[in-house]
Parts: sequence; structure tokens; C-alpha cells
Amino acid sequence: MDAEATFLSLLCTFGTWYNSSGSAEGSSKTSNTTNSSTGSLERFTVEWQHFLPPWQMSLLQICPILCFLAVLLVIPLILVKVFSNPRMRQETRYLLLANALLCDLMFISFYMLTTCFSAAGVLMSKEACASLLYFLGVFYGAGVLTTKAMVLDTSLAVLLPLRYLSLWPVSRTKKAILMMWLSSLLLPAASVGLFLWYQSSSPCMMQICSLPLLLVLTVNSSRPLRVSLLVALTCLLVCLLLVFCGYVILYYKTRHSGIWRGCFSRAKGTFLIHYLLLFLSCCPALVLVIELLLYTGNGIDLRTDLWVSLVICNILVVLPKTLCPYMYGLRYRDLSKAVLAFYRLKWPSPAVSPLT
Repeated sequence: MDAEATFLSLLCTFGTWYNSSGSAEGSSKTSNTTNSSTGSLERFTVEWQHFLPPWQMSLLQICPILCFLAVLLVIPLILVKVFSNPRMRQETRYLLLANALLCDLMFISFYMLTTCFSAAGVLMSKEACASLLYFLGVFYGAGVLTTKAMVLDTSLAVLLPLRYLSLWPVSRTKKAILMMWLSSLLLPAASVGLFLWYQSSSPCMMQICSLPLLLVLTVNSSRPLRVSLLVALTCLLVCLLLVFCGYVILYYKTRHSGIWRGCFSRAKGTFLIHYLLLFLSCCPALVLVIELLLYTGNGIDLRTDLWVSLVICNILVVLPKTLCPYMYGLRYRDLSKAVLAFYRLKWPSPAVSPLT
């Protein structure tokens, strides 16, 4: 079986793309032989390793696991510190930060779970796969909305310091967090419903739940799915662009206030963190948009499509969420002290000579 037929038979496990492609008839005999000789799990393992180099595939699959371990070392400690401290529970910035970190932790945990299932060849029904994808969408959407709330909170604190407490009290912050979670519960429902509808019309049973391969299926399938993905990516980029514009406005409003003086000022470091994380968050969406446009125009190679999807999902999506607790959370002195104290670490303090 050549690589093209192998890849097409692999995609048949996920949907109708294989049967709707022109190579279906040519490889049907080979697929029937494989179906009769081996089970679904063994066929998937053999075909996957035959199509992709095993060591490169293992390297991409281990990235979400390493990211999960990295955030597990920091985020739970920050959350415990915020929710156990009465003063921090009454500050909007800490509540929004805790909500953002909670979303990142849950997203990476669920994505790591799907990656382990995919690597182990665990067979799943379409309902179970749809549930995992739904929760991934919920946590990702809640994280994006929390990022917008964080820039709004910073804007109000800087631009309207005298009216900040009246416009954005803690009670209103808690209601805003609740509304963000409710909105995140509704937004992914359309995508998951489209996924279930597409799988119900497929003659192939849903077995392996892998987000990179589902992206490949979406890009290479019918035009409505590509348009739906393009619309979702456009909405995400618009949200991130609004966040970026908010920070740019803050810079121009405060550039004459004196907080930007010095090469290592705290304001410059904070904005550098914001811009870096926003850039990393925009990267996967931009790459997917370019991939969709290239496929619509001239078409791209299936192997290239698969590699791009793997890099986007396993590296570009989880990387900013892994860096967020280290760049945001540890920047607050109270939080960094709690984390360093837990691991029995401390910053070297300068020696003070006694007065004589």
C-alpha cells in the first residue's frame, strides 16, 4: 500500500473524505483486505507509523504532555494563593488572572488527554469525541474572553483611576466572569453540532479522536466546513485584534506619564509580555487561515497539511497557554513569593551592612 492510499484509508476512519475522494475506488480492495486481516486499532497503528516518521510523531505528541507538566507545577499554586487570600479575592486583577489560568489549565489537561488517547489508539464514539472537542472549545473561548476582560480592567484602571472602583467593582467582575463562562458554553455548540451532523452522514465510524486529523479532515472536505472554520478563525482574530488595540491605546495615553522611562521599567516589561502572548496566540489562527486560502486556491499536499495541523495543535496552540502562568502569574510579587516558597526557592537578596 503506497503512502497516498494509506493516508486516505486513515481518513476514512474519521469521515466521508475518503469515500468522496477520487482515490477511493483504487484503494478499496486494499482497504477491504486490511479490514479482514486486522482490527481497527492495529490498522490505525500500522498506517500511522507507515505514513509519518515515528520519532517525529512521538516528538510532536510529547509536547502537550510536557506543557501539561509545566503548568501543573505553577497554576494550582497560584490558584490556591488567590482563592485562599481574602485580599486577593477582592481585587479584580487577581480574579481575572485566576480565571484565565484556570481556563488554560483545563484546556491543556483536556488536550493532553486527547493526545494520549490518540497516541494509544483508544477507540472512541463520535459522541465521546464531540464531548472532548466541546470542552476544548469552552475552555479556549473562556480564555479568550478573559483576556479581553483583562485589557478592559487595565484600561479602566489607567484611564479612569478615580472612577475605576465604581465602574468595575468586584461584584461586577464576578458577574462578568459568570457571563464569560455562559457565553463559552454556547459558542462551541454550533461547531460541535456541525461535527456530529457531518459524522452522522459518514459511512465510516468515528474511532480515533485527534484534533490535528480532524483539522485535516475539515480542510480537505466540503466547502461549508472550510467556510465555517474560516469564519470561526476570523472571529478569533478580531477578538485578539481588539485586545491588541486596547494595549496600544493604553500606551499612547500613558507615554507622557513617566512610567516608560528606563530600559527595564515595569511598564515596558508588562507590555512586552502582553504583546508576546498575543502574538503567540494569533500564530495558530493565522497559519490556519493561510492554509485554508492556499488549499482553496491551488491545493496543498496532504502530507504537508497533516504536518501543519500537528504543529498548530501540539505546539502553537499550547505554547502561549504554557507561558502564561510564568509570564503573568509570576510577575505579581505576592504570587511569585508563594510559588518560590512552596519549592523552597528564593531570590538572592542584597546584603545590607549594619550601621556603625
